Amino acid sequence: MPGPHTTPVPPSVPVPSEPARDPGDMARRRRWRTNPVRVGFIAAVPVLGLVEPRLGGVALIAALVVLWRGNPWPRAGKVAATIAAMALLGAVVPDPPKAAGTKAADTKAAGTKTLVAPRTPKATPKATTPPAPDYRGKKLDVAYGQATKAGFVVSSHDASEKNTFVRSRSLWTVCFQEPGRGGVRPTLDFAVVRSGAPCPKKDGEPIPWPTMPELVWKTWRTARTEVVALGVRSDHVEARAAYRNDTLPGSEGEYDDWRVCAHDPAEGAKVPADTRVTLYLSSQDNGCPEPHRGTGMAVDLPDRDDDGDPDYRDPFPGDRDRNTRFPDGVPHLGDSDGSGGSSGGSHGGGWSVCHHTRLC
Repeated sequence: MPGPHTTPVPPSVPVPSEPARDPGDMARRRRWRTNPVRVGFIAAVPVLGLVEPRLGGVALIAALVVLWRGNPWPRAGKVAATIAAMALLGAVVPDPPKAAGTKAADTKAAGTKTLVAPRTPKATPKATTPPAPDYRGKKLDVAYGQATKAGFVVSSHDASEKNTFVRSRSLWTVCFQEPGRGGVRPTLDFAVVRSGAPCPKKDGEPIPWPTMPELVWKTWRTARTEVVALGVRSDHVEARAAYRNDTLPGSEGEYDDWRVCAHDPAEGAKVPADTRVTLYLSSQDNGCPEPHRGTGMAVDLPDRDDDGDPDYRDPFPGDRDRNTRFPDGVPHLGDSDGSGGSSGGSHGGGWSVCHHTRLC
């Protein structure tokens, strides 16, 4: 007996699974649907509308899409945000100009004549230069820093006719200043001179350096004071003996009353601040060299024993082997213990170079 009839069950077909979503893509989608993004789109509407009304319209459409698509806000909130975005765009978009035909029709209907005043071009406001503080007399580095902080674009140039390139601002002093305007920021141009130099009368003129006065036959003390008053540094004033075989006393105070026989620079020469001045002196008893008084020519004082000491200060007159430099006698090669020429009197008790050197 045949068994019960069974209907075969078809094999189950596997249902294709949905592809897995990229987490990064989902994060990006979520980021575009956040509240800050929605508010940003609304804020962009008036900004782009100021630039170009059509850009504002495009921004409005994008804002509406972001507001209404996938937004969990309540409907009332969406409507309020939509109205706010449209109001912001309307506030920045200018009104369209009236057509010329409409204006003419309105005028004709009113039956009155409209007088059109001629248009006058708007005067462009002229840029004004703000007043600048007075920086004259200040060091250039100080004036430069203060003017820059005050908002000026600062430049500088040599105020003399030489137009020397200005470097190392700390070594220059401001004489003149010229404010101006070079674009948006005001400018200030300094005319400067080397520190210690007098300012010229006008920008670009020679510096009025002082000139050397006549100092011949003035005392060292008086002449030195006059030179320093010209702006010369005191350590740049040097004293020398006017006679070739003369020497100055040991200390400066001992020749205060000596007289000037010549000086360099000469009378009438310009004396810049860095000038070195030499005064040639002689005692009042000896006078100045003749006939070249005032010219600094090399002349010797009388020296009868020819030992290098002038007669007026020779401690051993008539003895050419002894002088202020060698009071015990001038050393001679071959001298030994009082022998070899003159004895003790003329050679200083036999002083010999052989005893003190390896020359013998």
